[in-house]
Amino acid sequence: MQDMDDSTVPCDHAAMERTTGFDGQRLSVLPRPLVGAALAAPVTRRMLVTDVGLFPRAAGHARRRPGGASEAIVIACAAGSGWVDTGGVRARVAPGTAVVIPAGVAHAYGATPGDPWSIRWCHVRGTDVAELVEATGVAPGRATFALRSPERVSDLLDEMALSLARDTTPATLVSVAGLAWRLLTQLAADRLRPEAGSPLQRAMRELEERLDARVPVPELAARVGLSASHLQALFREATGGGVAAHHAALRMARARTLLDTTDLPVGEVGRRVGMADPFYFSRQFRRVHGMSPRAYRGTRKG
Repeated sequence: MQDMDDSTVPCDHAAMERTTGFDGQRLSVLPRPLVGAALAAPVTRRMLVTDVGLFPRAAGHARRRPGGASEAIVIACAAGSGWVDTGGVRARVAPGTAVVIPAGVAHAYGATPGDPWSIRWCHVRGTDVAELVEATGVAPGRATFALRSPERVSDLLDEMALSLARDTTPATLVSVAGLAWRLLTQLAADRLRPEAGSPLQRAMRELEERLDARVPVPELAARVGLSASHLQALFREATGGGVAAHHAALRMARARTLLDTTDLPVGEVGRRVGMADPFYFSRQFRRVHGMSPRAYRGTRKG
């Protein structure tokens, strides 16, 4: 199928159709009157999956929308390869890559000749969609990123497709809205998580393994091959705080677990998270939690 301009078809979803289809494809498209009704209903007005599908080895698949689409589009490539163009910048789409295109953004995409992609995809609308799409970090000219958990993303898209293939009752639309919310928040969270084996991931792992001691930033930075300032910048971007703040949060999380699941004395809990002085530990715990360790332990939970 050649690139096509969606201005020649009556609605965005028609451009996702192909006369002969792809072998083994799945495709569910909500009737547009139903879309209008769902966008006026509770829950689905905030998040609605309007189209979802699987195109295996989609040879010749290509779409061009110079006016953008009414929905945000999410594509997950499982095999083969393709390309996407937003903001005049073309990027390759490889296995394990996600494409996220905000509503209204001009774009084109397609399968690579000779190595066509296998993709799962969905279109989503609703009042909450733009904010969640923005949280994934995409922008015109930067529509792709590597998936940290491609199997989980594939499972969510498959469940959406299977659900809408069964029926389009209000209950199903609400259920699929929840899956779409999880998909977009998963993509947003993956953007913030460090890549496996990266200096940031190795630094975080070392902090997790050294909760019982202070870890100087210059020492940690040297161990992962970065300058202290660069490591601090990476931590601020990923966690909202520096190295010490992240380590402190990990130590307090461990302290809460020990207080909740053991009868260790408070002083011993503090020692196990690197604060041998029980008074210092209590002050730090109170600063974070607004109560003493003993008061926290005595609080009814659950």
